[in-house]
Amino acid sequence: GGKRDGEGDYDGAIEYYTRAAGLGDAGAHFDLSRMYQEGKGVEMNEKKVWHHLEQAAIGGHPKARHNLACLEEVNGRRDRAVKHWIIAANQGVDDSLEILKHAFGKGNVSKEDFAAALRG
Repeated sequence: GGKRDGEGDYDGAIEYYTRAAGLGDAGAHFDLSRMYQEGKGVEMNEKKVWHHLEQAAIGGHPKARHNLACLEEVNGRRDRAVKHWIIAANQGVDDSLEILKHAFGKGNVSKEDFAAALRG
């Protein structure tokens, strides 16, 4: 899928990613979320972006967890976003840790939540 995606063969990439996602591949779910978000080879579809990000995050994909947190924040669900960022930070996503550090400095994240991110 990645090779086809990189070559601009979005239909082929979507076919591959869809097949792999059906087999539970978290990376394929992440790639599908990106394709639906950017409208590459498919109509842009926010519902499918969320679905594939959630499936990728459940499957352990760190960047999907981070992106899911960002979407939650944009949609006004800060508590959910913080939980996702903590998990992503524990999985090694530096961007999530930086967001939590900044939010903690502004008083938007509790000391306990920030400490949980640092324990990872």
